[in-house]
Amino acid sequence: MIPLRDNTKAHSVPFVTIAIITINILIYLLQSTFTLVELEQWIMTYALIPQKFTEQLHSSSMSGFLHLPLLTSIFLHGGWFHVLFNMLYLWIFGDNIEDQLGHARFLLFYLLAGIAANLAHVVFFPGSPIPLVGASGAIAGVLGAYIITFPRACITSLIFVVFFVTVRKIPAVYFLIFWFVLQLANALMSLGLMGNSVAWWAHTGGFVAGILLMLLFRKPLIKDL
Repeated sequence: MIPLRDNTKAHSVPFVTIAIITINILIYLLQSTFTLVELEQWIMTYALIPQKFTEQLHSSSMSGFLHLPLLTSIFLHGGWFHVLFNMLYLWIFGDNIEDQLGHARFLLFYLLAGIAANLAHVVFFPGSPIPLVGASGAIAGVLGAYIITFPRACITSLIFVVFFVTVRKIPAVYFLIFWFVLQLANALMSLGLMGNSVAWWAHTGGFVAGILLMLLFRKPLIKDL
């Protein structure tokens, strides 16, 4: 299933969501101008490499949590499909969560969800030398926030069944539960596969982190006196 739009209208302009999408695309455009050597240096510097993070954590105590790639890796992508698909999800779901949290809190929420997702991946693959890039974990956090905030919203989705393609409106709670179960199933199957190309545990961890962060961050309900 590919989401096309939702039926929940934001009441404010999603400045942060637009800025994040713009930054991600601009960074990918910058990456596309690099030579192979430059790109490799860029990835080794700013992507999250679990093995390197784990070694730093063990050698320098808590300073491992200041590891810059925990943050910078969520703005890097491995291809046009990767970045555009991620930004589609962020555009559809991010504006409503930003509307609920406010611009500053949404930015903090997004970054913390991305870091939590990266840490989830490291927990399951602490010795992996494979660089981790992508906004998927942070966006999974947005999806987690969406499922508890707008469960009754409808997601207009493009659905593929073998050679049959259709467009259907799906309740957000079913769309996101299906998405999460798919990520979790793949995450469980990826255990022991150091070379897996998709960070399923980052998606799963980001989703759970998004739920918890939304419960912590969202504005308290204002009651009439």
